[in-house]
Amino acid sequence: MEKFAAVDVIRAKRDGGRLSGEQIAWVVDAYTRGAVAEEQMSALAMAVFLRGMDAGEIAAWTGAMIDSGERLALDVGRPTVDKHSTGGVGDKITLPLAPLVAACGAAVPQLSGRGLGHTGGTLDKLESIPGWRAALSAEEIVRQLREVGAVVCAATEGLAPADRKLYALRDVTGTVESIPLIASSIMSKKIAEGSSALVLDVKAGSGAFMKTEAQARELARTLVEIGTAHGVATTALLTGMDVPLGSAVGNAVEVAEAVEVLRGGGPADVVELTVALAKEMLALAGLPEADPARVLASGEAYETWCRMIRAQDGDPEAPLPKPRHVHVVTAERDGYLSVLDAYAVGIAAWRLGAGRARREEAVQHAAGILCLAKPGEAVSAGQPLLELHTDTPEAVPGALEALSGQVCIADTPVTPAPLILDTLRARP
Repeated sequence: MEKFAAVDVIRAKRDGGRLSGEQIAWVVDAYTRGAVAEEQMSALAMAVFLRGMDAGEIAAWTGAMIDSGERLALDVGRPTVDKHSTGGVGDKITLPLAPLVAACGAAVPQLSGRGLGHTGGTLDKLESIPGWRAALSAEEIVRQLREVGAVVCAATEGLAPADRKLYALRDVTGTVESIPLIASSIMSKKIAEGSSALVLDVKAGSGAFMKTEAQARELARTLVEIGTAHGVATTALLTGMDVPLGSAVGNAVEVAEAVEVLRGGGPADVVELTVALAKEMLALAGLPEADPARVLASGEAYETWCRMIRAQDGDPEAPLPKPRHVHVVTAERDGYLSVLDAYAVGIAAWRLGAGRARREEAVQHAAGILCLAKPGEAVSAGQPLLELHTDTPEAVPGALEALSGQVCIADTPVTPAPLILDTLRARP
């Protein structure tokens, strides 16, 4: 005999009511074990989408999804801190950030995902490294954290299974864009990882999930509140995503750019965001005296990167995949690059083979785009602006169509927007 009737829970939220912690715990558990049908959870997800949830409901929903599976015990001999990005174009920050923070003394359990649509996936990028494997057991994750200090891998099957089931349902029922459901999805997985602290990179702009700063701010505040309610020290950075991050967008090209950063070089915006996130992570981990800018510039973090890759059977010295075909987009006239739309570049890279439309599809590891100029820079007629990389030349026209009207040149200089818009911390 079930404790509640699913239809009563649906009606309560449909009519604008507040769900109790008991109702939420029951419905998430019952859905996970199949006692609540897909059509019933679809109706409840739509009710949440339309009616929303308050902070207490969101915390309870997150807790119920955590309780649907296991929670990693990360006793690794140093403070643990994780980072999560809401996703963007050219966002390879996890790659230099995890070994950098580890080189500064913390342990970073970075359980990551794959790309879908115009945003890339960290695991897809790393799988362009010969031999590297994403799937690790819980025991392997703990051992690598002890020995190396950083791990980037796929989430284990036992972490928040309710979220995995609900996410697939939201994807086909038009309920993805719900802040309570987005926030609880992100935080259930992150809290289940067992880290004691978390820094969030919540992006706003054309290439982000949240298109406006106001939407991103609401999501960031909700995420920080959930983390705080569950005893995880949480901070969120609001960052811009109207322009691709760095120069490289894709898989192998982003790995190459991350290695450049780890060796003390790389694009200024990637370095800026990597160091800013590292400072926040180290502060939450109780290591505020660490100097991530110095460690990054010195190349020390690169040594940790190599050990991290080798620990997962990858060869950090092996050549990365190269594309069979390169198409160069040039400037049509003299002027100043004024627009390089992140969403358009992300769609173009996806069409070139860097991403996937369905989760089961493969990606081309060599596919992607190199942005050879950024907004604000002077350009001259015929100057290369973009390199389109692909193994399937027939994909180039579709990529060029996505870029049409989204790479613009003006007569006068434009001032690039700031990368870091704000920092949100838990309220005292």
